[in-house]
Amino acid sequence: MEDLGERLAALTFRDLTQEQVTALIIDTVAAWGTGQGWRVYRRAPSVMRLPPPMDRQHSVLDVALARPGAPPIVVEVDHTDRRRTVEKLLAEAEEGRIPFWVRWGPGRIAEAPAPIHVVPLRVTRHQGRYSHHDLPAPEHSPPPLTGEAAELPLADEAAELPPAG
Repeated sequence: MEDLGERLAALTFRDLTQEQVTALIIDTVAAWGTGQGWRVYRRAPSVMRLPPPMDRQHSVLDVALARPGAPPIVVEVDHTDRRRTVEKLLAEAEEGRIPFWVRWGPGRIAEAPAPIHVVPLRVTRHQGRYSHHDLPAPEHSPPPLTGEAAELPLADEAAELPPAG
């Protein structure tokens, strides 16, 4: 599963909102799963129920990946540490799923209890917008062509020149 971490680490973006970063990460996880030949489910139902008064409904997972001949992978994407996410992923693990937590943000990213796999994505924050891998500066124009410098005639030499024209 290291390639998921590598895929996310390679992301480059600048000045995105929290919602845009989360959507980009979810899209990247889904594309990674599709690239592996797995079935991808966005907003898949979790085994965990919502808290009252909505306790008849199930919570949802950001991405679930069905793999032939192997346990499913479930992925949650968060920009903060959320106790409820840890509880949800532990409940998924108890049902035999492999839980991944993509944690992104500018600060310290906490570890999670086993068997949750944390995939950290550190970003920078400026004025409420997020960036990952600041884009390189544009290339400068090539230096001017070099040649020999010619001195202009001095005033008394200019007087000796024939008139133009």
